[in-house]
Amino acid sequence: MKKITRRSFLKSSAFAGAAALTAGAALPAAAAAPAPAAPAAPAAEAGAENGLFSAPVRVSAATLPAGGWQAQPTFPDWAGYVDDTLAMNGMYTFYGYSGQGTLYVTPEAGVTDFALFVNNRAVDTGAMAGGACWAVDISACAVNGLNTLQLCCIQPAGKTVQVHIPYPTVIEGSPADVGLDSAVLDAIDRIVAADVAHGFTSAQMAVIKDGRMVYRNAWGTVNAYRPDGSPKTDSPAVTNDTLYDLASNTKMYSVNYALQHLVTLGQVSLDARIAELLGSAFVDDTIDITYNGYDNPGLAQVKQWKSELTIRDVLRHQAGFPADPQYHNDAFDQRTQAAAPGVPNVLYAGAGGDEATRSRTLKAIFKTPLMYQPGTKTLYSDVDYMLLDFVIEQVTGKRLDAYLAETFWRPLGLGHITYRPLDNGFTANDCAATELNGNTRDGAISFTGVRTYTLQGEVHDEKAYYAMGGISGHAGLFSNASDLAVLASTMLSGGYGNVPLFSRDVIDTFTAPKIESAASWGLGWWREGDMARPWYFGTQSASGTVGHQGWTGTLSMIDPAERLVVVYLTNKINSPVTDPAANPNQFDGNWYTASTLGFVAQLLYQGLKGRAGTPDAALDALLADMTAEHFKLVEGDGDVSAAHPRVQSAYAMLEVLAERGAQPFRFTARRYAQKALELLDPVRDAEELAALREQL
Repeated sequence: MKKITRRSFLKSSAFAGAAALTAGAALPAAAAAPAPAAPAAPAAEAGAENGLFSAPVRVSAATLPAGGWQAQPTFPDWAGYVDDTLAMNGMYTFYGYSGQGTLYVTPEAGVTDFALFVNNRAVDTGAMAGGACWAVDISACAVNGLNTLQLCCIQPAGKTVQVHIPYPTVIEGSPADVGLDSAVLDAIDRIVAADVAHGFTSAQMAVIKDGRMVYRNAWGTVNAYRPDGSPKTDSPAVTNDTLYDLASNTKMYSVNYALQHLVTLGQVSLDARIAELLGSAFVDDTIDITYNGYDNPGLAQVKQWKSELTIRDVLRHQAGFPADPQYHNDAFDQRTQAAAPGVPNVLYAGAGGDEATRSRTLKAIFKTPLMYQPGTKTLYSDVDYMLLDFVIEQVTGKRLDAYLAETFWRPLGLGHITYRPLDNGFTANDCAATELNGNTRDGAISFTGVRTYTLQGEVHDEKAYYAMGGISGHAGLFSNASDLAVLASTMLSGGYGNVPLFSRDVIDTFTAPKIESAASWGLGWWREGDMARPWYFGTQSASGTVGHQGWTGTLSMIDPAERLVVVYLTNKINSPVTDPAANPNQFDGNWYTASTLGFVAQLLYQGLKGRAGTPDAALDALLADMTAEHFKLVEGDGDVSAAHPRVQSAYAMLEVLAERGAQPFRFTARRYAQKALELLDPVRDAEELAALREQL
């Protein structure tokens, strides 16, 4: 482990005066709000007659853009009948954000007058001649969340006015625009940068609030270590464009998104049976395996269970499949679900990573018996999403990557999300590296065909790479934080600009608790529920917050109540395995605060408006407590040296606290930092203690 002192940390750190948005970074091409296509006519100002509003609602002649719509109600009686509530048919509610939005209003030829209001603000319709299309810029009167359109009093009677409503997009913004105190962003920045200076790999982060990209940042280098575990000093720095291996975050933005879209279009039902979609071989080819620790009800019963499986069952991770049958590993005992040299894998599909292997993997899934009766327990399984990948390909007639690119990535202008980046225009250094020695866990794991080189631009997940050719529903996606955040934001509104994706009913169905006794799960989505996932979403997120985590060190979080999207990506496994003999899955990167993922949400919510006062004093106390907790973990690890990554991360946390205490007039923070010095061991931590005393 590279020893980095406080002085070198402060010298190398970029936090002093760091801007929230990296210079030159740009939103995806589709992130600009739809603009009127025709030259603007003279603006008409709503409310001018009474002087209530200073910013005008501008109206201009336009050509109706091509594409789809959030809604396109026709007034009067948009519901298609005269309703006895009387008021309903003159009003319509849509989703939008303050500071953006355009309505396209088309009065029928012959319309001479009508009244138009947006959130009770009158729009001057005097210039809106019938038989033409008019763009109404509502950015001055739109609000965050639900907006109300009112259109009534159309003259002459019997004429109609149609309104086309696009979906909101993501525009550039600043933390101040959305009431986010930058102090919490600075604290997150300092913690990650300090960890990087003490040996952490890299990270990237994007925050969207109220339809504005208010924060983007990147830390570290794309490949932090050499295969022997020594620091790699010649690696390029991570930028906001660097792609990260999303691992299991793939599940949400591939299979879930595809199914949500297909269900919205009525092209597939959640209650469709897998066997009806993929054929009888899904049942007929099942073999008999007695899994250790599970009752075997007999092959006939297992086949009956499989014949009844639906898409909904599989999305719930209650289908009965084992978690990790390792179709790629030729020495794997399916009975024990463990690697076993010399024991042939009866479900082996190969490790070629090509289309032929991918086809054999589907046949291996067909052969796989269920471990338990579907619906009786939840067992998180990658097989579920591998299977659903093939379902989507059967329904659409396209490979998963092609369908996602056609339906989501290209229409939204997302140029930094893809499977197999090295085959799609990206270089290795465009991607954050993962494991240093392939999939060997620094020599602890071996199977035929295992990769032994540092993985960079190739999916780390073994099943995704060897068995699925890099394209799978459970893993394989690469993205930068910005593009993933834009894609995630569509879960708030259901679409983007002129691209409809999901109905509100479908979003609600997929994100609702799958069952009362397991409310931390939706259909695939992880839910906060009753503070069930604070390790990822913090303790302050709403119960309806959804998202997912990835094994490589990635997190996405969507909080509809706050209209907040957070994407935080790391490559924490791009580091040595701490002790391959003791735990081959414990990488040095796992010991750092920056790897815990949930600390980001925990700090971020402290800065949202609505909290009493500024967060500075609360942050000082929280950072002091985080430092103390970190040293509790150090002591709990027994006799560890100063070079251990747990100790290095504790140093980093203490240095962040000390730097706050060293600032002028930060007396409480200084007292916290001085008290925290008592946590240091005078022998093991002598060098760190001396540097911090000098600073304070």
